[in-house]
Amino acid sequence: MKHLAVVTLVTLITFLSGCLSGREFISVERKFSNEKSATGFHQVERGETLYSIAWRYGIDYRELASANSIYSPYTIYPGQKIDVSGRSRAVAVSKPAPASKPDSPAAVARTTLPAPPAATYTPPAEPQSSAELSWQWPANGRLTGRFSTKTPVNKGIDIGGALGESVLAAAAGTVVYAGQGLRGYGNLVIIKHNDTYLSAYAHASRILVSEQEVVKAGQKIAEIGSTGTDKVMLHFEIRQNGKPVDPLRYLPGKSGQSG
Repeated sequence: MKHLAVVTLVTLITFLSGCLSGREFISVERKFSNEKSATGFHQVERGETLYSIAWRYGIDYRELASANSIYSPYTIYPGQKIDVSGRSRAVAVSKPAPASKPDSPAAVARTTLPAPPAATYTPPAEPQSSAELSWQWPANGRLTGRFSTKTPVNKGIDIGGALGESVLAAAAGTVVYAGQGLRGYGNLVIIKHNDTYLSAYAHASRILVSEQEVVKAGQKIAEIGSTGTDKVMLHFEIRQNGKPVDPLRYLPGKSGQSG
């Protein structure tokens, strides 16, 4: 009986070890990523915009708008459920527009007016070129972190600097998000440059622009800080059709920059 018990125990341990070894390892980056599992619905919170939600889930804002029958200027309201599954299909908005007018045209959470069914989103055959955009460095500090798709993932670049130094718009465009609703980014500004390209400026100590404000290339939009991180820096991203790309492919060469 004792020999049988030992054999049974060894068999059980072997079985459990096999089960555990077959389980998928989930990294902290993947588990807590802002772009995790876009497989359901996102409930809009006050301060969010369609652009910030698309940024969170790594979806092109036009695809997200089409999938939810939301039309330009892409107004949304708190409590609205947004389909972030990534499926290119139209779904009805969750409730009609209120009769009252928003307090401010810059208000982030606005009501979507009823509209006719939208056509299925189709990405452009050829991405719009950035040649017409005059890209420039968003800060004067030293490059401290490079774009990487490998662990540890970095969806943009990091630029060092002193607290309060200027953060500049890397190209002309319109501010489509200014707030701190995206975990890990701290005080964040997102600028739409054209239908294809958006840029983001994270960890600011102070934001100096408002949503819907049109900005020029080189205009001061924020100040370098450490919100959402443990050191003073600017985290800068460029996204093409919703996907992160290496900003160094677009920014002009700059002497003294090194990783």
